[in-house]
Order: sequence, then C-alpha cells, then structure tokens
Amino acid sequence: MNSPVDVDLLVVGAGPSGLYAAYYAGFRGWSVAIMDSLEEPGGQIAAMYPEKAIFDVAGFPSVLGRELVDALLQQANQFNPTWLLSNRATDLVTNADGTLTVTSDHGVVVNTKAMVVTGGIGSFTPRPLPAADAWEGGGLVHFVKQPTDYTGKDVVIVGGGDSAFDWAAMLAPIAASVTMVHRRDNFRGHASSVELVKSLGVPIVAPAEVTALKSVDGDSDGTLASIELKHADGTTSVLKADACIAALGFVADLGPIANWGVQIEGRKVAVDRKMESNLPRVFAAG
Repeated sequence: MNSPVDVDLLVVGAGPSGLYAAYYAGFRGWSVAIMDSLEEPGGQIAAMYPEKAIFDVAGFPSVLGRELVDALLQQANQFNPTWLLSNRATDLVTNADGTLTVTSDHGVVVNTKAMVVTGGIGSFTPRPLPAADAWEGGGLVHFVKQPTDYTGKDVVIVGGGDSAFDWAAMLAPIAASVTMVHRRDNFRGHASSVELVKSLGVPIVAPAEVTALKSVDGDSDGTLASIELKHADGTTSVLKADACIAALGFVADLGPIANWGVQIEGRKVAVDRKMESNLPRVFAAG
C-alpha cells in the first residue's frame, strides 16, 4: 500500500473552482493535493465542453473551455500540487486533533488540515431522450467535444437550454444544416443566445417531441438518416439528420460526499459565510 499523502489542503474536484483553490492555497504557502474521479483535470469543461466558447468568465470576452482549463492548470501547477486523478473520494474521518483523513476508491489515503469540496454537481448522467435509447453512441450524443466532426452534416439539436443554443450557434456555420427541436415554445437559454441562433437562420421546431430516430432502411439500427417528430397539434413530420444532439441537461449525484454527514440543500453542500460546511474544516465551493 502506498504511504498516506500529508498536506495542508485537499481539494476534491479538479474543475475550475478546484484548480483556482489549489493555486490560491499554494500562493499562500500551503501544500495541496487535488483529487478527482476523472482521469484528467478540468471537470465538466474538459470532459464535455472543451471546444465550447464561454462568455461569463471575468476578464475574457470569450474563451474556449480547453483554453480556460489550460490557463488554470498553468496557474495551479506553479506550486506543484499533488495530483490524485482517477480517484474518487469515498470516506471521510475527522481525527481527534481536528484534522481530516480522506480515502479514495483506490485506497489512496490523504491526511489534511482542511478540505475544499469543489465537485460542482458531483457525478453527472445525461438525461435520456426516451425515443432514442437504442441510438446512444451511434448517432445520438449529449454534448459536442469536437465541432469539426459535424462539418457538412445535417444536425438536429434537441433541447431549449443554454447548451442547446450555444451548440446551434457553434455548428451553424460549418454544418450542412442545423435544426433545433424543443417540447415547449419557451426556452431556458439566455435571450441573447436565442436571438443569435434565430439571426443565423437556424429553424426552431417547437413545441414538438422526438418520437423516433430512423436509419436509411427505416429501422432502428444502422446509420442515422432521419428523426420523426410529433407536434402539439398531433401532426407529425420528419427531419433529415446525420447526427442528433440531445442537450437535455444532466441528473446530478453527489455520490459518497452525501454520506459524510455534511448538510445538503438542493443537491449542494450547504455552507456559511466562510464557505464552511456544518463539518469543521470541510469547505465547499463551485
């Protein structure tokens, strides 16, 4: 068994908040370890949105997800944190002297004076598109990792949130066509994003629901060729489609953190004005 890792601060979660927390603690002279269940740092941004433009980061009119993560990594790595990737924090013990001991699912043990949980929404599972279960990974995706994969394709985006509209705006200039489908005629996306997509000439079919994805032969396997819709008035229509992006959001799960005794409010760790949870020395952010 490996020797325990002894640090001043353990950061659980290597997304933007965790990376900045690691930098700032290092800047203050603290030793830091960063633990994350994913195999690379960057959290959701690196895993799902590396090529997505982000518009709400202070100091950046626009920055790609991977560029933001790269900059945060350069900043954090100045102080040589200990990286514990592909390790999910599973157990927490508060010792008699107030220090904390955290164990991962791979048996890595960290002794720390304090901990910051920056796991965001925790683990995340895409909300399914009920009519398209058989197409998961074979024509149906839930996020865009590489926009150029859609060059020259007919793309249908299902959803009405920010991600759906951001991807529509991103893909419209390079895809053969982009069509949005939403089950309601009002949208959760920012009004400016909705107007941008409309200005690009992207058709928005709403209210309507996807009833089936079809291959060239008209069955449910093979190469995606079309998507069947049912409209609010009961009529149906068919959209040509090489790819379907179901941007329906994610189901969050805090995982083992929820069993540590921390107070949870609305699937988030409740904190006070110091960002400390109900457990001493356990802080949360992000």
